[in-house]
Amino acid sequence: MVIRTNTLKVKRRDLAKALIGRGVSLEPLAEWSKVGLKVNDSKVPIGATPEYLAGHYILQSPSSFLPVIALCPQPDEVVIDMAAAPGGKTTYMAQLMKNKGTIIANDSQKARTKALYANCQRLGVSNVIISNYDGRKLPSIVKNVDRVLLDSPCSGLGLISRDPSMKTQKNFKEISKLSALQKELLLAGIDCVNPHSKTGGYIVYSTCSVTVEENEAVINYALNHRYVKIVETGVQVGVSGVIAYKKYRFPASMKLARRVYPHVHNMDGFFFCKLKKFANGVKKKVVEEDKKPVADVSKEDRNCLLYTSDAADEEDSVDLGGRRIIKKKKKKT
Repeated sequence: MVIRTNTLKVKRRDLAKALIGRGVSLEPLAEWSKVGLKVNDSKVPIGATPEYLAGHYILQSPSSFLPVIALCPQPDEVVIDMAAAPGGKTTYMAQLMKNKGTIIANDSQKARTKALYANCQRLGVSNVIISNYDGRKLPSIVKNVDRVLLDSPCSGLGLISRDPSMKTQKNFKEISKLSALQKELLLAGIDCVNPHSKTGGYIVYSTCSVTVEENEAVINYALNHRYVKIVETGVQVGVSGVIAYKKYRFPASMKLARRVYPHVHNMDGFFFCKLKKFANGVKKKVVEEDKKPVADVSKEDRNCLLYTSDAADEEDSVDLGGRRIIKKKKKKT
Protein backbone atom coordinates (compact mmCIF):
# COMPACT_ATOMS: atom_id res chain seq x y z
CA MET A 1 0.00 0.00 0.00
CA VAL A 2 1.21 3.51 -0.87
CA ILE A 3 0.09 6.86 0.52
CA ARG A 4 0.83 10.34 -0.82
CA THR A 5 1.68 13.07 1.67
CA ASN A 6 -0.42 16.21 1.32
CA THR A 7 2.25 18.90 1.59
CA LEU A 8 -0.44 21.58 1.68
CA LYS A 9 -0.92 20.53 5.31
CA VAL A 10 2.11 18.57 6.51
CA LYS A 11 5.70 17.61 5.69
CA ARG A 12 6.45 14.00 4.82
CA ARG A 13 8.84 13.45 7.73
CA ASP A 14 6.28 14.78 10.22
CA LEU A 15 3.56 12.55 8.77
CA ALA A 16 5.86 9.51 8.88
CA LYS A 17 6.73 10.23 12.52
CA ALA A 18 3.06 10.50 13.47
CA LEU A 19 2.08 7.26 11.73
CA ILE A 20 5.05 5.34 13.14
CA GLY A 21 3.81 6.44 16.57
CA ARG A 22 0.49 4.75 15.79
CA GLY A 23 2.14 1.43 14.93
CA VAL A 24 2.54 1.86 11.18
CA SER A 25 5.65 0.40 9.54
CA LEU A 26 6.58 2.51 6.51
CA GLU A 27 9.43 3.79 4.37
CA PRO A 28 9.96 6.37 1.60
CA LEU A 29 8.43 5.18 -1.67
CA ALA A 30 11.37 5.81 -4.02
CA GLU A 31 14.03 8.35 -4.91
CA TRP A 32 11.82 9.82 -7.66
CA SER A 33 9.04 10.78 -5.21
CA LYS A 34 9.32 13.35 -2.44
CA VAL A 35 5.79 12.75 -1.16
CA GLY A 36 5.20 8.99 -1.38
CA LEU A 37 5.33 6.59 1.59
CA LYS A 38 5.17 2.81 1.28
CA VAL A 39 3.22 1.15 4.10
CA ASN A 40 4.65 -2.29 4.91
CA ASP A 41 2.45 -3.11 7.89
CA SER A 42 -0.02 -1.37 10.15
CA LYS A 43 -1.75 -2.02 13.46
CA VAL A 44 -4.43 0.55 12.61
CA PRO A 45 -6.69 1.03 9.54
CA ILE A 46 -4.75 3.36 7.21
CA GLY A 47 -7.98 4.82 5.84
CA ALA A 48 -9.32 5.82 9.27
CA THR A 49 -6.46 7.43 11.21
CA PRO A 50 -6.82 10.96 12.58
CA GLU A 51 -4.14 12.02 10.08
CA TYR A 52 -6.16 10.60 7.19
CA LEU A 53 -9.36 12.29 8.35
CA ALA A 54 -7.44 15.56 8.74
CA GLY A 55 -6.32 15.35 5.12
CA HIS A 56 -2.62 14.78 5.75
CA TYR A 57 -2.46 12.02 3.15
CA ILE A 58 -4.38 10.09 0.50
CA LEU A 59 -4.15 6.46 -0.58
CA GLN A 60 -2.88 6.45 -4.16
CA SER A 61 -1.15 4.07 -6.55
CA PRO A 62 2.45 5.17 -7.21
CA SER A 63 1.89 4.82 -10.97
CA SER A 64 -0.70 7.59 -10.69
CA PHE A 65 1.96 9.99 -9.39
CA LEU A 66 3.83 9.83 -12.70
CA PRO A 67 1.54 11.72 -15.14
CA VAL A 68 1.19 14.59 -12.66
CA ILE A 69 4.96 14.80 -12.21
CA ALA A 70 5.31 14.79 -16.00
CA LEU A 71 2.69 17.54 -16.44
CA CYS A 72 4.44 19.67 -13.80
CA PRO A 73 1.69 22.29 -13.35
CA GLN A 74 2.89 25.68 -12.12
CA PRO A 75 1.31 28.12 -9.63
CA ASP A 76 -1.11 30.62 -11.21
CA GLU A 77 -1.70 28.49 -14.32
CA VAL A 78 -5.07 27.31 -15.60
CA VAL A 79 -5.09 23.52 -15.86
CA ILE A 80 -7.70 20.94 -16.86
CA ASP A 81 -7.99 17.42 -15.47
CA MET A 82 -10.31 15.89 -18.08
CA ALA A 83 -11.19 12.70 -16.17
CA ALA A 84 -10.62 13.78 -12.59
CA ALA A 85 -12.61 11.52 -10.23
CA PRO A 86 -11.94 10.40 -7.57
CA GLY A 87 -9.37 13.20 -7.27
CA GLY A 88 -5.95 11.67 -6.61
CA LYS A 89 -4.28 13.40 -9.55
CA THR A 90 -6.32 16.60 -9.19
CA THR A 91 -5.30 17.07 -5.55
CA TYR A 92 -1.66 16.27 -6.38
CA MET A 93 -1.74 18.98 -9.06
CA ALA A 94 -3.17 21.44 -6.52
CA GLN A 95 -0.35 20.45 -4.20
CA LEU A 96 2.31 21.19 -6.85
CA MET A 97 0.57 24.47 -7.68
CA LYS A 98 0.52 25.40 -3.97
CA ASN A 99 -3.24 26.01 -4.18
CA LYS A 100 -2.66 28.88 -6.64
CA GLY A 101 -4.09 29.25 -10.11
CA THR A 102 -7.12 27.23 -11.28
CA ILE A 103 -7.75 23.55 -11.87
CA ILE A 104 -10.86 22.59 -13.81
CA ALA A 105 -11.55 19.07 -12.55
CA ASN A 106 -13.99 17.45 -14.96
CA ASP A 107 -15.64 14.06 -14.96
CA SER A 108 -18.32 12.79 -17.30
CA GLN A 109 -20.05 10.75 -14.57
CA LYS A 110 -21.89 12.94 -12.10
CA ALA A 111 -21.96 10.28 -9.39
CA ARG A 112 -18.15 10.15 -9.35
CA THR A 113 -17.83 13.89 -8.73
CA LYS A 114 -19.01 13.32 -5.14
CA ALA A 115 -15.79 11.51 -4.27
CA LEU A 116 -13.83 14.20 -6.13
CA TYR A 117 -15.48 16.93 -4.07
CA ALA A 118 -14.97 15.01 -0.80
CA ASN A 119 -11.25 14.49 -1.42
CA CYS A 120 -10.71 18.14 -2.35
CA GLN A 121 -12.44 19.23 0.85
CA ARG A 122 -10.59 16.77 3.07
CA LEU A 123 -7.18 17.67 1.62
CA GLY A 124 -7.77 21.43 1.87
CA VAL A 125 -7.68 22.09 -1.89
CA SER A 126 -9.16 25.49 -2.73
CA ASN A 127 -8.21 26.16 -6.37
CA VAL A 128 -10.45 23.54 -8.01
CA ILE A 129 -13.61 24.03 -10.07
CA ILE A 130 -15.51 20.75 -10.47
CA SER A 131 -17.44 20.22 -13.71
CA ASN A 132 -19.55 17.45 -15.20
CA TYR A 133 -19.23 17.40 -19.01
CA ASP A 134 -18.46 14.91 -21.71
CA GLY A 135 -14.72 15.52 -22.13
CA ARG A 136 -15.12 15.67 -25.91
CA LYS A 137 -17.20 18.84 -25.55
CA LEU A 138 -14.73 20.76 -23.39
CA PRO A 139 -13.18 22.79 -26.29
CA SER A 140 -16.54 24.52 -26.77
CA ILE A 141 -16.65 25.43 -23.07
CA VAL A 142 -13.09 26.38 -22.12
CA LYS A 143 -10.09 27.31 -24.26
CA ASN A 144 -6.56 28.67 -23.99
CA VAL A 145 -5.61 26.84 -20.81
CA ASP A 146 -1.96 26.29 -19.95
CA ARG A 147 -1.92 22.53 -19.42
CA VAL A 148 -4.21 19.50 -19.72
CA LEU A 149 -4.04 16.11 -18.04
CA LEU A 150 -5.99 13.29 -19.67
CA ASP A 151 -5.87 10.12 -17.61
CA SER A 152 -8.12 8.46 -20.11
CA PRO A 153 -10.81 5.84 -19.59
CA CYS A 154 -9.20 2.55 -20.60
CA SER A 155 -9.36 -1.23 -20.40
CA GLY A 156 -7.40 -1.29 -17.14
CA LEU A 157 -5.28 -4.19 -18.36
CA GLY A 158 -2.31 -2.77 -16.48
CA LEU A 159 -4.07 -3.83 -13.28
CA ILE A 160 -4.12 -7.55 -14.07
CA SER A 161 -1.65 -8.24 -11.24
CA ARG A 162 -4.30 -6.96 -8.82
CA ASP A 163 -7.30 -8.44 -10.61
CA PRO A 164 -6.47 -11.50 -12.77
CA SER A 165 -10.13 -11.81 -13.84
CA MET A 166 -9.53 -8.92 -16.27
CA LYS A 167 -7.77 -11.36 -18.58
CA THR A 168 -11.11 -12.97 -19.39
CA GLN A 169 -13.29 -9.86 -19.16
CA LYS A 170 -11.67 -7.83 -21.94
CA ASN A 171 -11.54 -8.52 -25.66
CA PHE A 172 -10.03 -6.87 -28.71
CA LYS A 173 -13.36 -5.44 -29.90
CA GLU A 174 -13.83 -3.59 -26.60
CA ILE A 175 -10.26 -2.29 -26.73
CA SER A 176 -10.78 -0.96 -30.27
CA LYS A 177 -13.87 0.96 -29.11
CA LEU A 178 -11.93 2.44 -26.20
CA SER A 179 -9.13 3.44 -28.56
CA ALA A 180 -11.58 5.41 -30.71
CA LEU A 181 -12.91 7.23 -27.61
CA GLN A 182 -9.39 7.94 -26.37
CA LYS A 183 -8.45 9.53 -29.70
CA GLU A 184 -11.47 11.84 -29.53
CA LEU A 185 -10.72 12.82 -25.93
CA LEU A 186 -7.05 13.52 -26.65
CA LEU A 187 -7.86 15.75 -29.63
CA ALA A 188 -10.37 17.63 -27.44
CA GLY A 189 -7.74 18.08 -24.74
CA ILE A 190 -5.25 19.43 -27.27
CA ASP A 191 -7.85 21.87 -28.62
CA CYS A 192 -8.29 23.31 -25.12
CA VAL A 193 -4.60 24.26 -24.80
CA ASN A 194 -3.09 27.63 -25.67
CA PRO A 195 0.04 27.00 -27.80
CA HIS A 196 1.28 30.51 -26.97
CA SER A 197 1.16 30.03 -23.20
CA LYS A 198 4.25 31.57 -21.63
CA THR A 199 4.66 28.76 -19.11
CA GLY A 200 2.67 25.85 -20.52
CA GLY A 201 1.21 24.57 -23.75
CA TYR A 202 1.53 20.95 -22.57
CA ILE A 203 -0.73 17.91 -22.59
CA VAL A 204 -0.06 14.67 -20.73
CA TYR A 205 -1.92 11.55 -21.83
CA SER A 206 -1.96 8.46 -19.61
CA THR A 207 -3.74 5.14 -19.11
CA CYS A 208 -3.52 2.21 -16.72
CA SER A 209 -3.30 -0.10 -19.71
CA VAL A 210 -0.33 -1.64 -21.51
CA THR A 211 -1.94 -2.20 -24.92
CA VAL A 212 -0.41 -0.40 -27.89
CA GLU A 213 -3.88 0.32 -29.29
CA GLU A 214 -4.74 2.45 -26.26
CA ASN A 215 -1.38 4.16 -25.96
CA GLU A 216 1.16 4.70 -28.76
CA ALA A 217 -1.54 4.37 -31.42
CA VAL A 218 -3.59 7.12 -29.76
CA ILE A 219 -0.56 9.41 -29.48
CA ASN A 220 0.35 8.75 -33.11
CA TYR A 221 -3.19 9.66 -34.16
CA ALA A 222 -2.84 12.99 -32.36
CA LEU A 223 0.52 13.64 -34.03
CA ASN A 224 -1.13 13.16 -37.41
CA HIS A 225 -4.17 15.37 -36.73
CA ARG A 226 -2.96 18.22 -34.51
CA TYR A 227 0.09 20.46 -34.29
CA VAL A 228 1.78 18.75 -31.38
CA LYS A 229 5.07 16.99 -30.76
CA ILE A 230 6.26 14.51 -28.16
CA VAL A 231 8.65 15.93 -25.56
CA GLU A 232 10.59 14.55 -22.61
CA THR A 233 8.43 13.66 -19.61
CA GLY A 234 11.18 14.52 -17.13
CA VAL A 235 10.46 11.21 -15.39
CA GLN A 236 13.01 8.41 -15.49
CA VAL A 237 10.69 5.70 -14.19
CA GLY A 238 9.70 3.02 -16.69
CA VAL A 239 10.94 2.04 -20.14
CA SER A 240 10.62 3.83 -23.46
CA GLY A 241 7.48 3.76 -25.59
CA VAL A 242 7.05 1.16 -28.31
CA ILE A 243 8.15 2.22 -31.81
CA ALA A 244 7.38 -1.04 -33.64
CA TYR A 245 4.26 -3.17 -33.23
CA LYS A 246 3.54 -6.08 -35.57
CA LYS A 247 3.11 -4.58 -39.06
CA TYR A 248 3.14 -0.97 -37.84
CA ARG A 249 5.81 1.62 -37.14
CA PHE A 250 5.64 4.75 -34.97
CA PRO A 251 7.92 7.84 -35.06
CA ALA A 252 11.26 7.60 -33.29
CA SER A 253 10.08 10.33 -30.89
CA MET A 254 7.62 7.77 -29.42
CA LYS A 255 10.57 6.51 -27.37
CA LEU A 256 10.10 9.62 -25.21
CA ALA A 257 6.85 8.14 -23.90
CA ARG A 258 7.13 5.95 -20.81
CA ARG A 259 5.76 2.50 -20.01
CA VAL A 260 5.57 0.98 -16.53
CA TYR A 261 5.26 -2.80 -16.11
CA PRO A 262 4.21 -4.63 -12.92
CA HIS A 263 6.78 -7.41 -13.33
CA VAL A 264 9.61 -4.92 -13.91
CA HIS A 265 8.82 -1.90 -11.75
CA ASN A 266 6.61 -3.41 -9.01
CA MET A 267 3.81 -0.95 -9.78
CA ASP A 268 0.55 -1.06 -11.71
CA GLY A 269 0.97 -1.22 -15.47
CA PHE A 270 0.88 2.32 -16.82
CA PHE A 271 1.60 4.48 -19.86
CA PHE A 272 2.15 8.24 -20.05
CA CYS A 273 3.32 10.64 -22.72
CA LYS A 274 3.88 14.41 -22.75
CA LEU A 275 2.95 16.53 -25.76
CA LYS A 276 3.79 20.14 -26.59
CA LYS A 277 1.30 22.08 -28.72
CA PHE A 278 2.94 24.55 -31.10
CA ALA A 279 -0.02 25.78 -33.19
CA ASN A 280 -3.81 25.80 -33.32
CA GLY A 281 -5.91 24.08 -35.94
CA VAL A 282 -6.24 20.70 -37.60
CA LYS A 283 -3.25 19.26 -39.38
CA LYS A 284 -4.19 18.78 -43.04
CA LYS A 285 -1.28 16.58 -43.99
CA VAL A 286 1.10 14.36 -42.09
CA VAL A 287 4.43 15.98 -41.28
CA GLU A 288 7.25 14.24 -43.13
CA GLU A 289 9.02 13.39 -39.87
CA ASP A 290 5.95 11.46 -38.70
CA LYS A 291 5.98 9.37 -41.89
CA LYS A 292 9.49 8.02 -41.49
CA PRO A 293 9.56 4.33 -40.50
CA VAL A 294 11.81 3.26 -37.67
CA ALA A 295 13.93 0.24 -38.52
CA ASP A 296 15.57 -0.48 -35.18
CA VAL A 297 13.64 -2.12 -32.37
CA SER A 298 15.61 -2.62 -29.18
CA LYS A 299 15.62 -5.93 -27.33
CA GLU A 300 14.14 -4.11 -24.33
CA ASP A 301 11.16 -2.92 -26.42
CA ARG A 302 10.51 -6.49 -27.66
CA ASN A 303 10.74 -8.08 -24.23
CA CYS A 304 8.50 -5.55 -22.47
CA LEU A 305 5.44 -5.94 -24.73
CA LEU A 306 3.01 -7.71 -22.42
CA TYR A 307 -0.12 -7.70 -24.52
CA THR A 308 -0.68 -8.29 -28.21
CA SER A 309 -3.78 -9.41 -30.03
CA ASP A 310 -3.83 -12.00 -32.77
CA ALA A 311 -6.80 -10.11 -34.18
CA ALA A 312 -4.45 -7.29 -35.16
CA ASP A 313 -2.92 -9.60 -37.77
CA GLU A 314 -6.21 -9.92 -39.60
CA GLU A 315 -6.99 -7.78 -42.62
CA ASP A 316 -10.03 -6.19 -40.92
CA SER A 317 -8.02 -5.19 -37.84
CA VAL A 318 -8.71 -1.87 -36.12
CA ASP A 319 -6.81 1.23 -37.29
CA LEU A 320 -3.91 1.60 -34.87
CA GLY A 321 -2.95 5.05 -36.11
CA GLY A 322 0.32 3.66 -37.44
CA ARG A 323 1.47 2.69 -40.92
CA ARG A 324 1.35 -0.69 -42.60
CA ILE A 325 4.72 -1.75 -43.94
CA ILE A 326 4.60 -3.71 -47.21
CA LYS A 327 7.73 -5.49 -48.24
CA LYS A 328 8.18 -5.94 -51.98
CA LYS A 329 9.50 -9.28 -53.16
CA LYS A 330 12.60 -9.21 -55.28
CA LYS A 331 12.14 -10.35 -58.85
CA LYS A 332 14.11 -13.38 -59.89
CA THR A 333 16.64 -12.66 -62.62
